[in-house]
Amino acid sequence: MMNSNMSEEDDVRRTRGEEINSDSSNSNSIEDQRPKRKRYHRHTPRQIQEMEAFFKECPHPDDRQRKELSSELGMQPLQVKFWFQNKRTQMKTQHEHQENTQLRSENEKLRAENMRYREALSNASCPTCGGPTPMAEASFHQHQLRMENARLREEIDHISAVATNYVGRPFANPTEAPSASTLASFKRTCRATDLGRPAMDNAGQDVDRYRLMAIEVAVAATEEVIRIAQVGDPLWVPSMDRNATLLNEEEYLRSFSRVFDLKLDGFKCEASRESVVVAMSAPKVIEILMDVEKWSNVFSGVVSRAKHMQLISSGVGENYNEALQVMNAEFHVPSPLVPTRESYFLRFCKQHLTDDTWTVVDVSLDGLHSATPQLVACRRRPSGCVIQDMPNGYSKVTWMEHVEVEDGGVHNIYKPLITAGLAFGAKRWVAILDAHSQRLQRAAAPKADVTCLGDDTTQGWKSILKLGERMVTRFCSGVNASTGNSWTTLSGNGSENVRVMTRNNMDDLSMPVGLHLTIATSFWLPIPPKKVFDFLRDPHTRNKWDMLSNGGDVEEMMQIVSGKEIGNSVAIYQSATSRQTTLLESRTDPTASYVVYAPIDMVCLNAILGGGDPSSIPLLPSGFAILPDGPTGSQGRGMAAEADSGGSLLTVALQVLVDPSPNAKVSLGSITVANNLISCTVDKIKNALIPKSS
Repeated sequence: MMNSNMSEEDDVRRTRGEEINSDSSNSNSIEDQRPKRKRYHRHTPRQIQEMEAFFKECPHPDDRQRKELSSELGMQPLQVKFWFQNKRTQMKTQHEHQENTQLRSENEKLRAENMRYREALSNASCPTCGGPTPMAEASFHQHQLRMENARLREEIDHISAVATNYVGRPFANPTEAPSASTLASFKRTCRATDLGRPAMDNAGQDVDRYRLMAIEVAVAATEEVIRIAQVGDPLWVPSMDRNATLLNEEEYLRSFSRVFDLKLDGFKCEASRESVVVAMSAPKVIEILMDVEKWSNVFSGVVSRAKHMQLISSGVGENYNEALQVMNAEFHVPSPLVPTRESYFLRFCKQHLTDDTWTVVDVSLDGLHSATPQLVACRRRPSGCVIQDMPNGYSKVTWMEHVEVEDGGVHNIYKPLITAGLAFGAKRWVAILDAHSQRLQRAAAPKADVTCLGDDTTQGWKSILKLGERMVTRFCSGVNASTGNSWTTLSGNGSENVRVMTRNNMDDLSMPVGLHLTIATSFWLPIPPKKVFDFLRDPHTRNKWDMLSNGGDVEEMMQIVSGKEIGNSVAIYQSATSRQTTLLESRTDPTASYVVYAPIDMVCLNAILGGGDPSSIPLLPSGFAILPDGPTGSQGRGMAAEADSGGSLLTVALQVLVDPSPNAKVSLGSITVANNLISCTVDKIKNALIPKSS
């Protein structure tokens, strides 16, 4: 046993040989046996700067990333590992210190408020006799407050535990967790909001449970969207044509805490990200996104129907910070050949005061709401946008779309467009938002770019812009495959893609009263979208496709430029033969183009030009929706760069007033006439645009 101990001591002495001065003559001296102080290596400013920058992008590097970083900086992988561990500990400590300071301040406010309540209770008088309140009643009231306080504390502890799981970092004390304090104040806001509570058994408990689940899902989705917006490669990779940024699904599943489980069977994932600087302040963008009616009108090219289901929180103060609502929306492509995508989802708005940034997040409920179907065709994973305020009234918007959809039902000619993300992806949303900001900028100008045969007034051309916008919105809502549009497929040679629909209008003053007949079709053209757009919007070529013009020319009475892209305008034309007046709007962005027109009465037109209300003018719009047939390979953002190559997907929709009586029934003869009209229109467009083979 003694020999064993001596052997161990020899081993220890040998391992410390480099640190002990073995040349000392006094081997029994304690000082000689004491190891020398270790030399600590200090990192260079460049090493620290590089690791700080890397930490902002990825605070948890893996082995491969640590090796690459150590090789670049001339360090050992273990040094890099220890530095990142220390940095995470330092950031956590700072964060907890700031939160503790904030909580102490809130605690002091609550204590002061409690003291005021106590003083008020002590001075309270009986409402019946005017005497002092009996102590029994005060004690009972205090007991109720204690019970409520205990219940709230339990809820905060539960939310803190859930937030810890979602955020991915432990909290030393749940009551001191950053997300816990945010959620606690958020819950107080929710309690002050008038809820349209769903009808359930045990209504109070079920509503509280539902509300709590909604808050948990919204906060987790916000955390995910913020992180996804900041991370680059390998999470986001360029598409094959390098014209878009797509999500690496494998990296996403590996790196992020998912709000949902794995992808549903029979569903496919679509994800994209795009940024744009718009001529609107962040609060203006937030107002559009959080107001359901404004949101559906601005994005009418994608949103066919939207409904506000429930308000969980109206927000803090006078803005939308911490506003949470339940929505139902239907997303579409402007064609009856593409099924719509319906989603029930939460929309949550959060303001980040540190850098004047806002986040608006959508996330599907998946059965959380009582009115939500358990199975829907489109599930929105955490999606939304990060909006950063910029000087001069501008803002930078980073938009992310991440959905799961059923793989099927789409017409073959539209599959490349949808796969490329040009129909429902982030690029489509930011293009619409950018075009809308340009339109608002034009409308706010004291003098627009207006050409007019007669006198024009500022209020007059602004009213014309509003009327044109309403006309395009109406056209988009009536040309898609929404559940509100009851399309019937015509039979016969070459009519398999032709859809017809009738509608009886009795009380909608924005359209003519009577029986309306809508007929639409979509087809492919081997012509670039820009060329198709220029052909259809040009008044000089209108007689080449318009069957109702009888080959006559049209005269331009007014034109108002509504955007930066060439062709964005609202115009008024008059036929040289029939003297029929027509309102026409042409609009284009890098993802889609529209040419929409409707006849308008001269009396109504003069009233609008005189400053009248454009919302009461009845319009029955017809027109064209022009989409690219897929990715073009161009990296430009302008219409000329995006749409001057490839083919086009053209949707033609014609609306006619069959009978002024709203109780009338459509006849087979009217449908036959409409079918011949749209067939001739399609043939004329093809003959004018497609070169004849030699």
